[in-house]
Amino acid sequence: MPDVPQIPDLIAFFDLLGVLANGLLGGAVARRYQLDPVGFTVLAIISALGGGAIRDVLLNVQPVALTDLRYLSVALAAAVIAYLVPLEGRRWRQVFPWVDAIALGTWAVVGTQKALLHDIHWLPAILLGVLTACGGGVVRDMMLGNVPVILQRSELYATAAFAGGGALVLLHLATTGPLASLGAVIVGGAVCLLARKRGWMLPTEPKWTPGRVRRR
Repeated sequence: MPDVPQIPDLIAFFDLLGVLANGLLGGAVARRYQLDPVGFTVLAIISALGGGAIRDVLLNVQPVALTDLRYLSVALAAAVIAYLVPLEGRRWRQVFPWVDAIALGTWAVVGTQKALLHDIHWLPAILLGVLTACGGGVVRDMMLGNVPVILQRSELYATAAFAGGGALVLLHLATTGPLASLGAVIVGGAVCLLARKRGWMLPTEPKWTPGRVRRR
C-alpha cells in the first residue's frame, strides 16, 4: 500500500465538528434521563471522545483528547450547550442528521487513517475506524444500562463507518492526496444519511432458516 499522508486540516476540522455533534447527542441523552450537570458533562465527554480514546489506547499512544486541548474544550462546550438549550424540535431533527453523518464519516476516516499511519493492516485499521465512530456511543449506552444502539436493529451506523474506512483504503490505492480522505468521508456520511432516510437496517435473522424449508 502507498504511504498514507497526514490527516488534512479540513478533516481535522470535521473531526472537531464530530466532537461537538456527539457531545450534543450525549447531552440530549442526559436530558432524556433527567441527569444533573455532572451527568451532562460525563455523557457529553464519553460520547464525544470515548471512541477516539479507546482507539489511541489500542494503538499504544496518548489519547488525542489528553494532548490537544481543543477536543476536551469542544466536548465541554457541547455539554454546556445541551444543558442550557433543549435540543429538540423540527429544526434540530432537520440539522442533526447531516452533522451526525459528517461526524460519522470523518471519525471512520480519521480512525482508519491513524491506524494506517501506525502500520496497522488495512482490515483492523478499518475496524479501528468503526470503533472511533461508534465506541463513544457504545460506552455511553452501557453506562446507562442499555444495550448499545449499534447492536440493536437500527440504521446502518456501524456499517456506514465500515464503508467510510473501506473507501479510504481503496481510494489510497489510486491517490495519496487529501481527496482520498474527503471522498471517504462523503461515502461514509452518504451511507449513514441514506440508511436514516430510507430506513435501511440489517436483518435480525437470515431469510432462510431450516424451519422454513418447504416440504414437497
